[in-house]
Amino acid sequence: MGYFAGIDIGSTAIKIVIVDEAEEIIAYRISPTGSHFHRNTLEALTSLLIQTGIERKEILYITSTGYGRKLFKEADETLSEITANAIGARRLGRAHGTVRTIINIGGQDSKVILLDDDGHVENFVMNDKCAAGTGRFLEMVARNLEIEVDEMGEYHLNARGVPLSINSTCTVFAESEVISLLANGHDRGEIVAGIHYSIARRIVRLAKRIGVRDTVLFDGGTAMNKGLVVAMEDELMREVVVPDVPQITTAFGAALAAREAFIAEERNVHV
Repeated sequence: MGYFAGIDIGSTAIKIVIVDEAEEIIAYRISPTGSHFHRNTLEALTSLLIQTGIERKEILYITSTGYGRKLFKEADETLSEITANAIGARRLGRAHGTVRTIINIGGQDSKVILLDDDGHVENFVMNDKCAAGTGRFLEMVARNLEIEVDEMGEYHLNARGVPLSINSTCTVFAESEVISLLANGHDRGEIVAGIHYSIARRIVRLAKRIGVRDTVLFDGGTAMNKGLVVAMEDELMREVVVPDVPQITTAFGAALAAREAFIAEERNVHV
């Protein structure tokens, strides 16, 4: 049996997914990107192969995607993260309907992707100029509130009062606003909920540039934040689908693309 790997080299994390010939996920790994993109990616892939007992020669094709995709020379091909995300989201959301809109909030950027009836990228918008509304932004908020990032969802859901209004659209000013609200005795949950709704409104404004169509899938590491999911649904006024492991959607799409590319190459060889 052969296997196919998709490697998403992001600004903050490396995500690797291995699928088999039936397109089933065999294993995945999420590791910090660090400053040595190539070395850390190679180490992450080696560790995953050891973990699964798969030999390197059994990986028939590798597709890399993401911010550092061109730095991993061992890949057989590269693919834009927009395309890879679309492929992975379409497949992971299939049980909930036909995914037409993807919201992805990563460590340093956020994007909304619109798909056509056939699952191809019709349009997309991206915010990569400002950290506000990204994973880095949430890390800043958590640090100032002296809580863990993965606790923010529970703080939101357990907030005693209504979400506070966070008006600043710049990370620096938003940080000052959060510190001021905390100093004035406001509940952490109210502040966290306010931050989540601020991010959700920013994403919805981004989405309205190209339109929003059902089914909507929300992925990226921030999609693990249940409070942010609630805020996103409220602002969109519709349900959103969140994959079981939302961080690996793009890597999964790259793995599926690797399988298709290998099959196409084999078909051409035997023509």
